Amino acid sequence: MSSLLQMKFVEIRARIAAAGDGTPATLVAVSKTQPAAAVRDLHGLGQSAFGENYVQEALAKMAELADCAIEWHLIGPLQSNKCREVAEHFDWLQTLDRAKLIGPLARHRPADKAPLNVLVQVNIDDEDSKSGVSPGELPALAAAVAGAPRLRLRGIMSIPRPWPTLEQRAASFQRLRVLFDQLKAGHPDIDTLSMGMSEDFELAIQHGATMVRVGSALFGARARPL
Repeated sequence: MSSLLQMKFVEIRARIAAAGDGTPATLVAVSKTQPAAAVRDLHGLGQSAFGENYVQEALAKMAELADCAIEWHLIGPLQSNKCREVAEHFDWLQTLDRAKLIGPLARHRPADKAPLNVLVQVNIDDEDSKSGVSPGELPALAAAVAGAPRLRLRGIMSIPRPWPTLEQRAASFQRLRVLFDQLKAGHPDIDTLSMGMSEDFELAIQHGATMVRVGSALFGARARPL
């Protein structure tokens, strides 16, 4: 096991704890393009939640790491033809962005598994290159998820624009916090605001993030695609 990985993991967890004012935000280690061996090493240090962008890459790692108690999150866009695989194998879907995916996900979620945890992805800065619903579309899509069998609405996820200043990034995070609080008024059981990555996760936590997605700050530069 790499001593550098262990050092980075300890550092990231300490920074997450210091950024919050109570229960630390959940760390999702972004393991896309990283080998299964690196995931195994980090899991051995106590990390349980891992985020993958590509379904096929994730399935290969799941098979290799079947002996590890890992919580798998899909954090990349979901294509409709991958709904069955996601429903059958993942624990979380963080990127729901359209209603037509709800039916297949609910239909294919195995009865012997817990409901699939779902976050609605919000395109908070209205970027053409980003997936996600507009803030105005959030309530209807969230209600559809909440009403679906075998799915559990947990909250919202977003990837704000990488603004050049901390003030601009903070403004995006604050708008997301307001949206989350508004959604919680109608769905009091939601508990997850997933925002913040390697460059800004501390700022995100300061503005209410309960879950952060960290990859390069843990693993270093991305490995070559598998």
